Amino acid sequence: MPAANASVVLYGASYSVYVRIVRIALHEKGVPYDLVPVDVFAEDGPPPEHLARHPFGRIPAFEHDGFALYETSAITRYVDEAFPGPPLQPSAQRERARMNQIVAMLDSYAYVPMVWDVYVERVLTEEGETADEARIAVGLEKARTFLAALSDLLGERRWLTSAEPSLADFHAAPMFGLFAEAPEGAALMKEFPTVRAWWERIATRPSVIAAGT
Repeated sequence: MPAANASVVLYGASYSVYVRIVRIALHEKGVPYDLVPVDVFAEDGPPPEHLARHPFGRIPAFEHDGFALYETSAITRYVDEAFPGPPLQPSAQRERARMNQIVAMLDSYAYVPMVWDVYVERVLTEEGETADEARIAVGLEKARTFLAALSDLLGERRWLTSAEPSLADFHAAPMFGLFAEAPEGAALMKEFPTVRAWWERIATRPSVIAAGT
């Protein structure tokens, strides 16, 4: 949702999973923002001006009326609490705890195997290069463990933590979007019907589509 006069600025790359997570939250809240491209994979590393925003040289970084913030989960919670619009965090204590648990699970156990080990190796391997099949196999096994745990937590609900989608759903969506692009990822998701049904629902949500997942 680019806006020339937006008070919110998001720094990062449009392809980044974590930039997309923040963009989804901003779209859900109806917050205009400017996305300023940052190439953290440049030959010389992250540009100096970005290191001033994010000392670890990662993306995204975020600003709102002079308030600077980094770390995706901190940004999305701030977006939910600082702007009007539908709440993105459950009000019930236990549902909110489950949301935080699933976000932590995604960061710790899903992002690397689903995105880097499977999607990057299978989908982004350049022509003439050979995908690391051993890495893909290990990634799929780790992804299977994660999907089984998520399936148990999801149960028969439509959304991951509560009656309405929350930051847990929006944190997961970009990771699942890339994982599903790999044939092995799409096949593995079929082994977990409730998770696959959840993915089919979240994938059609306007905010997820707008964020490019």
